[in-house]
Amino acid sequence: MRSIRALAGAILTLAAMAASGNAAAQAAPAANPAHPAGPPSAAALARTGPEAYLFAHMTDARYGVLHYAVSLDGLHWTKLNGGKAVNEEYHGHPSIAQGPDGRFYLVGNKSDDDPDIRFWVSDDLVRWQAFGTYRPDLSQVAGLPNAMQRIGAPKLYFDKPSNQFIVLWHTATVPGVPEDPERYWSSQRTLYALSPDLRRFDAPPKRLFPWEIATIDTFLIANPEGGYCAVIKDERYPSYIWTTGKTIRMSCAKELLGPYPEPGPALSPAFREAPTLVRAPNGIDWYLYYEQYAGTSYGLSMAPRLEGPWVEVWGNSRRKEWDRFEMPAQLRHGSMMPITKAQYDVLRKAFPEK
Repeated sequence: MRSIRALAGAILTLAAMAASGNAAAQAAPAANPAHPAGPPSAAALARTGPEAYLFAHMTDARYGVLHYAVSLDGLHWTKLNGGKAVNEEYHGHPSIAQGPDGRFYLVGNKSDDDPDIRFWVSDDLVRWQAFGTYRPDLSQVAGLPNAMQRIGAPKLYFDKPSNQFIVLWHTATVPGVPEDPERYWSSQRTLYALSPDLRRFDAPPKRLFPWEIATIDTFLIANPEGGYCAVIKDERYPSYIWTTGKTIRMSCAKELLGPYPEPGPALSPAFREAPTLVRAPNGIDWYLYYEQYAGTSYGLSMAPRLEGPWVEVWGNSRRKEWDRFEMPAQLRHGSMMPITKAQYDVLRKAFPEK
């Protein structure tokens, strides 16, 4: 009898150990070699995403003037045209969207004091011509009393489902003073206007976000998992009670115009701005670039989904053997976009490195 009881006890012990092992195996996350703590390995860079990239930007020496840099992997960038401007007529924080007609549209303005938002158009990203202007009436923006006649860093996005452009910019309500310049920046709010063709704007500008958080440099991107994400710079000054100040953050919603919830955690260190976002060549990861102002260098964070998790990537250092990305010096605000290899070749030919 004792031997039978001992045998039964051993069987129960082995069964419990097996059940525990199975549960642990089910609970453990599956390894994903495509997402190491850094850019994907060469094996993971299967060509399922963009073939090449364009970075339309300004420079520290020529602020607001259009320059180009290109990349084949989204990580290593080359200045075009010997680092000189590719267009002398444009001025602004370059933002490009491809319209329903296949042409490319570029938005900018002469300065924040310029009452007009200005558009250019191109068939090939090489030759740009003036397309038109839009003068928003900022005196009657709902929920934004005392809006100043200032238009900061207009951005452009074309929404295919609704077949319309959305133009975004930031506007302040409180002027800065020498003893408190930050009050101007902390009063910035993101506004938008809709248009089917960048010629007709039927409705007045509106606020994009309902919450009272200072935001600048906002742009929108479609979320492959559904809905849209707004990438913003949190323009409040950092403090013990506002630890996300001057960082890049994100808010995602089901619809183009929201409602957008309050943004999530910081995706960058503090004192970063002018974010821009592209999909990696593997078609899985996302590269979020941001500038350490003013013109110090660019930083990079990456994630397998727009919702995260986001990790910083090392680069632009004096230790080249450690660098995972490299951006030429003195590049300033702009926007990155995917292009084809054929478009890349055309741009390299039109604007050689010299």
